[in-house]
Amino acid sequence: MTWQTSVLIVFGSLIVLMMTGMPIAVCFMFINIVGAILVLGYPAGLDYIVQSMWSSLATFTIAPVPLFVLMGELMFHSGLGGDVVKIVDQWLGRLPGRGSLIAVGSGVILAALTGVSIASVSILGSVLLPQMEKQGYHKSMIFGPILGGGGLAVLIPPSGLAVLLAAIGEISVGKILLAIIGPGLLLAALYSAYIITRCAIDPSLAPAYEAPRVSFSEKLLNLAKNILPVAAIIFSVIGFMVLGIATPEEAAASGAIATLLVAVVQGRMNWLVIKKTILGSLKITGMIFLIIAGARGFSQVLAYVGATQAMAQFVLQLPVHPLVVMGIMQVVLLILGCFMDSAAIILLTMPIFVPAIISLGFDPVWFGAISVLNIEVGLITPPFGVALYTMKAVAPPQYTMSDVIRSAVPFIFLQVLAIGLCMIFPSIPLWLVGSS
Repeated sequence: MTWQTSVLIVFGSLIVLMMTGMPIAVCFMFINIVGAILVLGYPAGLDYIVQSMWSSLATFTIAPVPLFVLMGELMFHSGLGGDVVKIVDQWLGRLPGRGSLIAVGSGVILAALTGVSIASVSILGSVLLPQMEKQGYHKSMIFGPILGGGGLAVLIPPSGLAVLLAAIGEISVGKILLAIIGPGLLLAALYSAYIITRCAIDPSLAPAYEAPRVSFSEKLLNLAKNILPVAAIIFSVIGFMVLGIATPEEAAASGAIATLLVAVVQGRMNWLVIKKTILGSLKITGMIFLIIAGARGFSQVLAYVGATQAMAQFVLQLPVHPLVVMGIMQVVLLILGCFMDSAAIILLTMPIFVPAIISLGFDPVWFGAISVLNIEVGLITPPFGVALYTMKAVAPPQYTMSDVIRSAVPFIFLQVLAIGLCMIFPSIPLWLVGSS
């Protein structure tokens, strides 16, 4: 059997299983068991799968995952993120599209706290949407900026999605966590420039409004009370990694401890918050660990049938520039993002794409950071973008899903532009990696 036939059978079976509604991790595990037994025989194949699952989980590489998840769950359930929006509002000047810019600015801060796009979109939508609607903002300047700002959560540490991609692609977790910061900040800058430009051209999209008058001393007091503790949490994760004080695992632990301390000091901890945080963290972490275990076995099955090496050779022999191959891979990720969950995309593509990228001589950290940015686009692309449905859930009933999708379109184009800029200028994702 040729490697092409093997790949067709494996991926065809996987797609069929996914279409049945079976959980992603279970689909991969089924393919792994059947594939290993067919290739290695019984019981050697079954023994191999068990050993593969054990080796994929018995490593410190994935230690940041449960800690980052714990941070996001605690931040969400304790309500620490809601105050961020109010403080950002106090410090913004009379810029065009002020409310929309608050969504982006708050999204950057929340991204460094929650690491979960759905949580950020939910917080921003709940706090900002009623206010912006009351001020007469056009729906395109309400939904689009909130979706864009909320999506930044996967592009700034703590990012469980980046750790998942690094674990499956066997890329340095610490380097990829630093590498996604540049694309995240670039995207925030593109969002802000678009909002200011469009609202300056058509002020009716975001009518000017009289912001509550707050004295400078009160602003400083609110900043010290609400933002400095948040800044301490951010520094305990990103700052420690950038300065080389802590490994990703240690930074994740310090971030979780800092978040817990801030929640306790501000009196936001109670038994309900603790219960929701623990249950949510266990559920999400268990799902991610199952996915990682299934992905490692899947990549090994592909290697045993010779598909990984053959596809790497095939890519090397293509009569095109290596950047064209990179571009094709990114287009594939964009298309998959319209129909599949982020974790499923990573599971399907990274075991194949990363070896090919390495064989082409590209930096896998650079590729990984761009891929995280690309997969983030899938959160707001129809028909199955999960952030779109989160936004619709918090929006008043008079707004339709079509309103939400149309508002997201310009921000999708900005995300694609950011992908192109990161491909052309590798220093954007790699500037912090080189300084660490």
